[in-house]
Amino acid sequence: MDLLSSLGSGDEGNAGPDVPQCSRKGCRADAVWQILWNNPKIHDAERRKIWLACDEHRGWLENFLQQRLFWRSTEPLEEGEA
Repeated sequence: MDLLSSLGSGDEGNAGPDVPQCSRKGCRADAVWQILWNNPKIHDAERRKIWLACDEHRGWLENFLQQRLFWRSTEPLEEGEA
Protein backbone atom coordinates (compact mmCIF):
# COMPACT_ATOMS: atom_id res chain seq x y z
CA MET A 1 0.00 0.00 0.00
CA ASP A 2 1.30 3.46 -0.92
CA LEU A 3 1.32 5.75 2.13
CA LEU A 4 0.56 8.88 0.08
CA SER A 5 -2.42 7.20 -1.60
CA SER A 6 -3.85 6.24 1.77
CA LEU A 7 -3.72 9.88 2.85
CA GLY A 8 -5.83 11.02 -0.10
CA SER A 9 -5.30 14.00 -2.36
CA GLY A 10 -6.14 16.54 0.32
CA ASP A 11 -9.19 17.78 -1.55
CA GLU A 12 -11.71 15.66 0.30
CA GLY A 13 -13.88 17.66 2.67
CA ASN A 14 -12.46 21.05 1.71
CA ALA A 15 -15.57 22.19 -0.12
CA GLY A 16 -17.11 23.57 3.08
CA PRO A 17 -20.75 23.62 4.08
CA ASP A 18 -23.52 24.27 1.55
CA VAL A 19 -25.00 26.94 3.83
CA PRO A 20 -22.76 29.54 5.55
CA GLN A 21 -22.30 28.70 9.23
CA CYS A 22 -21.76 30.79 12.34
CA SER A 23 -18.12 31.66 13.09
CA ARG A 24 -18.49 31.04 16.85
CA LYS A 25 -16.34 28.09 17.86
CA GLY A 26 -18.35 24.88 17.95
CA CYS A 27 -21.50 26.42 16.44
CA ARG A 28 -22.86 24.85 13.27
CA ALA A 29 -26.01 26.98 13.02
CA ASP A 30 -26.85 28.74 9.77
CA ALA A 31 -25.41 32.26 9.65
CA VAL A 32 -27.83 35.16 9.21
CA TRP A 33 -25.49 38.06 10.05
CA GLN A 34 -22.13 39.26 8.79
CA ILE A 35 -20.00 41.10 11.29
CA LEU A 36 -17.47 43.37 9.61
CA TRP A 37 -14.25 44.15 11.44
CA ASN A 38 -10.60 45.01 11.09
CA ASN A 39 -7.55 45.35 13.28
CA PRO A 40 -6.31 48.92 12.72
CA LYS A 41 -2.79 47.94 13.80
CA ILE A 42 -2.39 45.57 10.85
CA HIS A 43 -5.18 46.34 8.34
CA ASP A 44 -5.79 49.38 6.14
CA ALA A 45 -8.71 51.52 7.36
CA GLU A 46 -10.86 50.42 4.38
CA ARG A 47 -10.19 46.71 4.82
CA ARG A 48 -13.04 44.64 6.25
CA LYS A 49 -12.82 41.09 7.45
CA ILE A 50 -16.07 39.18 7.98
CA TRP A 51 -17.25 36.82 10.67
CA LEU A 52 -20.60 35.14 10.16
CA ALA A 53 -23.07 34.84 13.02
CA CYS A 54 -26.30 33.10 13.91
CA ASP A 55 -28.90 35.01 15.95
CA GLU A 56 -27.73 33.35 19.18
CA HIS A 57 -24.05 34.32 18.84
CA ARG A 58 -24.32 37.71 17.13
CA GLY A 59 -24.07 39.63 20.41
CA TRP A 60 -21.19 37.52 21.72
CA LEU A 61 -19.12 38.00 18.55
CA GLU A 62 -19.88 41.74 18.38
CA ASN A 63 -18.91 42.18 22.04
CA PHE A 64 -15.65 40.27 21.52
CA LEU A 65 -14.70 42.58 18.65
CA GLN A 66 -15.95 45.77 20.34
CA GLN A 67 -13.79 45.12 23.43
CA ARG A 68 -10.74 45.07 21.14
CA LEU A 69 -11.94 48.07 19.08
CA PHE A 70 -12.11 45.88 15.96
CA TRP A 71 -15.88 45.94 15.31
CA ARG A 72 -17.00 48.14 12.38
CA SER A 73 -20.59 47.11 11.53
CA THR A 74 -23.10 44.27 11.47
CA GLU A 75 -25.26 43.62 8.42
CA PRO A 76 -27.77 40.95 7.44
CA LEU A 77 -26.33 38.10 5.42
CA GLU A 78 -28.13 38.19 2.10
CA GLU A 79 -28.76 35.01 0.14
CA GLY A 80 -25.84 34.29 -2.18
CA GLU A 81 -23.27 36.07 0.02
CA ALA A 82 -20.48 34.49 2.05
